[in-house]
Amino acid sequence: MIEELFQGNKRFQETFFIENISQYRELIEGEKPKVLWIGCSDARIQTGHITDAPPGTLYIHRNMGNIAPNHDWNFASVLEYAIVHLNVEDIVVCGHSDCDAIRALDQNLQDAYIPLWLNEAREAKNRVDSWIAPPRTKEQMEERWKQIEMENVRLQIEHLIAYPFVKKATDEEKIKIYGIYYDLRTGILSRIV
Repeated sequence: MIEELFQGNKRFQETFFIENISQYRELIEGEKPKVLWIGCSDARIQTGHITDAPPGTLYIHRNMGNIAPNHDWNFASVLEYAIVHLNVEDIVVCGHSDCDAIRALDQNLQDAYIPLWLNEAREAKNRVDSWIAPPRTKEQMEERWKQIEMENVRLQIEHLIAYPFVKKATDEEKIKIYGIYYDLRTGILSRIV
């Protein structure tokens, strides 16, 4: 597989890179993204492609379940850098359909780390389960998962606002936070929050 990646890079260099060389030369001078994108690490989603965003537009943090935890130094440093040093204008939390992380909330995983990480999304599952009837059909289960995926986006926005520097930036209207949802079946992004 690694050879295929290098071959793909060669095609990229010979086509898109060369066709957009002036833009890439500008990017060497430094990054000035307008958006911090918090998305899922799901391999089926390529953020730049689904948004048709040119290089340099998005500062991206991806993890399992598009989680914005309050106790993770990696995430907190990305968030702080984006707001304080890059001066992003918008933060996007993007959930998606058929999310394996959300589905894993229903499983009794014996892994060492995954269940701990997913605890940051468990409240979304609890909320949805408190206001819908237990699913009896495959269609109802699919709808339940979709509702949890969308509620998880809302929950992660709550986590973001718990960071003092994020709260301050939103209060001062320096940044706006959006929750969006990507449907793998249609390729459509829709706004939740």
